Amino acid sequence: MHDLTSQPVSMIDSSPPLLHHYGEISRLPPQIPTPERSDLPDGIVLMEEYCQLPLIDLSCLSSTNEKVRLACADAICRASSEWGFFQVVNHGISPELVRNMRREQMKLFQTPFDKKVTCGVLNNSYRWGTPTATCPKQFSWSEAFHIPISKVFEQACYGEFSSLREVMVEFAAAMSKLARLLAGVLAENLGHPRGVFESTCQESNCFLRLNRYPACPISSEISGLVPHTDSDYLTILSQDEVGGLQLLKDSKWVAVKPNPDALIVNIGDLSQAWSNDIYKSVEHKVTANREKERYSIAYFLCPSYDSLIGSCREPSSIYRKFTFGEYRNQVQEDVKRTGRKIGLPRFLL
Repeated sequence: MHDLTSQPVSMIDSSPPLLHHYGEISRLPPQIPTPERSDLPDGIVLMEEYCQLPLIDLSCLSSTNEKVRLACADAICRASSEWGFFQVVNHGISPELVRNMRREQMKLFQTPFDKKVTCGVLNNSYRWGTPTATCPKQFSWSEAFHIPISKVFEQACYGEFSSLREVMVEFAAAMSKLARLLAGVLAENLGHPRGVFESTCQESNCFLRLNRYPACPISSEISGLVPHTDSDYLTILSQDEVGGLQLLKDSKWVAVKPNPDALIVNIGDLSQAWSNDIYKSVEHKVTANREKERYSIAYFLCPSYDSLIGSCREPSSIYRKFTFGEYRNQVQEDVKRTGRKIGLPRFLL
């Protein structure tokens, strides 16, 4: 173990004092039992290999050929069931917009750390590390801005970062449109109207998260983002070329190779509950990189906190009904008490 607490904390650098905080956590007496590598659940194999995620051409959804449209929708639903993850190309978000968004994202994160903490930009949504971590295995080597989509459109949220606003508004609107298109396909596959989520998943409930994973000198000891599932209906991810995203497939960790033309889509816990386990919310993580920093942007399709999450297969649901607020509160309570997210198993009938 490195002598981490002796490292100076620089408030001039753009990176947060992750190494210093990690060192402090490393010296804490254990408060919550955390599984080490030898204590992984039965059947989970620690293996890192590249996987070939299903790659779906979304332009086929607007084909004049009905068979082509149906085949595309079927590929989306099959990937959501078998993988819980898939990639999409020809998704309607231009490469230029993605490049512009990445440029503005990098400029924002290159701001000095103390300014990011205090300036209140993007609804004062800056966060770094893992404040709830009580041991090293719970700590994520990352920083982020996590902002409600409704706030993205408010000029007051940007302060001096005026060039960020124009690009971010366009990017958020495009991601929102894509998320609703995909959610509609998934709903229709189970016999529901395409707009079934429109009334509950309004802009004020959905989020855009800008992530940066700084280069990590102790990358073998820590995660960029600890293993988790997403507590939403679905997530759309735009990532750079560095890589690091891994998902749990057939009881082993597999790496997702970056595709510069594709966005990554993953199913969230709420879709798994609503579909009665037809669609799968899959555990995933981000590895830390010793040499390179990594950037990504995630869009989260979420309902209002008072929305009731039931099964589309009533009365044969395997989960009890719950509100999104109840689910989020339970997740936060579990993390605080056990150090990890338990999620849907809490709501099994």
